[in-house]
Amino acid sequence: MVLIEKDFDWRLRVFDSMSFPTLILAPDKTIIAANEIFLKQIDERQPNIIGKTCKEIFRKHFPHQYFPCSDMECPLLKTIEFKTGQSILLKFKDPEGRDRWEDRVFSPILGDDGEVKYIIESFRDVTRVKTLEKMYSGVWELIDKVVQTSVQAIIAADRSGTIILMNHAAENLFGYSLTDTRKLNIEEFYPQGIAREIMKKLRDENLGGKGKLPLTIVDIVTTNGLVVPVEMTAAIIYEDDREAATAAIFNDLREKQAVEKKLFETQSQLIQSEKMASLGRLAAGVAHEINNPLTSILLYGNMMREKLEKNHPLRKNLEYVLEDAGRCKEIVKNLLAYSRQTNPTRQVFELNKLVEESLSLIHDQKLFMHVTIVKKLSGDPILINADMNQLCQIVINLIINALDAMEGKGVLTFRVYQEEETQKAYLEVVDTGCGIPEEHISKIFDPFFTTKELGKGTGLGLSMAYGIMEENRGSISVKQTGSTGTTILLELPLTTMY
Repeated sequence: MVLIEKDFDWRLRVFDSMSFPTLILAPDKTIIAANEIFLKQIDERQPNIIGKTCKEIFRKHFPHQYFPCSDMECPLLKTIEFKTGQSILLKFKDPEGRDRWEDRVFSPILGDDGEVKYIIESFRDVTRVKTLEKMYSGVWELIDKVVQTSVQAIIAADRSGTIILMNHAAENLFGYSLTDTRKLNIEEFYPQGIAREIMKKLRDENLGGKGKLPLTIVDIVTTNGLVVPVEMTAAIIYEDDREAATAAIFNDLREKQAVEKKLFETQSQLIQSEKMASLGRLAAGVAHEINNPLTSILLYGNMMREKLEKNHPLRKNLEYVLEDAGRCKEIVKNLLAYSRQTNPTRQVFELNKLVEESLSLIHDQKLFMHVTIVKKLSGDPILINADMNQLCQIVINLIINALDAMEGKGVLTFRVYQEEETQKAYLEVVDTGCGIPEEHISKIFDPFFTTKELGKGTGLGLSMAYGIMEENRGSISVKQTGSTGTTILLELPLTTMY
């Protein structure tokens, strides 16, 4: 190695032992020294490069490598100008065409006057580091794409609960965005207290293992205050056995629950249809069995009435028997209609008349002793085309049910109205009774379902009413129920002429 000045002897020895290829350059870019590892790399002897410029040496030995030598880009000139270290990362291809990266570091050596006297330039091969960076960068980009394109909502929060990650699905679900100027806290995403309960479960090793939450159904709160049911899993992220962050995945359950509800309703309707079909077959058999003795009662009853004098004390009672037998005959007729073995005898009549006729057919007026009857009938004629006898049976059944619910005292209201838009006529039977328990509402039209004591109800009244209303192209439903009473709604199509 050529010594430039004797007082640099020890310094040059240190320089020569450096493990990185290194040059000492003068401010005019000429090489004044090179260590052994640099000489070995370019396969040259020291005298052959001393006095040459770095540009000349690099062009000769690194023809595939681009180096910025213009005054504006040259890191050596910047080192002289600012008197501080400079660095530059170079990417090039080796003779075999493979990508290589090299980190060039320039360090100034100042003289007694404070000016840059020499520049040390070291060469560091960072190809392995850059390759790993690129590889991991690609992995992180892939992970980011997977997270962002996931249809499941994914969020992560630091130890303080501040949201640090939120994918597009989470932004759509919660209505928040990481671009918001304020910091979002995880507690804002749940109803009050739920976030802390989730953290308790995450730390419970007996639940899902340390730092793991198995599939759990919870409610979340969106930015506009909407409560949404979700299915979630979560985990704690640890660093050196310390909690560093939490991450959670959410599935919106609204659509799934809506489908399940629809499926349940469809299944219920299917079961109801099967029950009604079974009841129809039973009703047909019962009706035929009852019809014969009823015919005899009516025949011999009428014969007795013809033989009794008009002022006979038993004549009135006999007429009641014949009237009720006639009603039984109509019930049998309804049973046959319910089982689709007869056609309704339809006629056009006013809906107001249905209320009046039904009330008049109840002979035991003691039932109404402590009940106030309120009739809110229509001022205009509301015409329907239906079997009046069948509908009277329904209304009478509803009246009896209402009186039972009110325990013989209260207000029973009949409300008749129409809607021109839907071309429907409506009759509401409103009581002030105890109401229908919520768990029974979906069952009240089921055959044989009753809440009455044994021997006081068959459970056929409302199920028959359901079938009769369908037969007359109408419907029956519970409009409202609660502790203050129940409203049953009968709906029928309007007709415009007698």
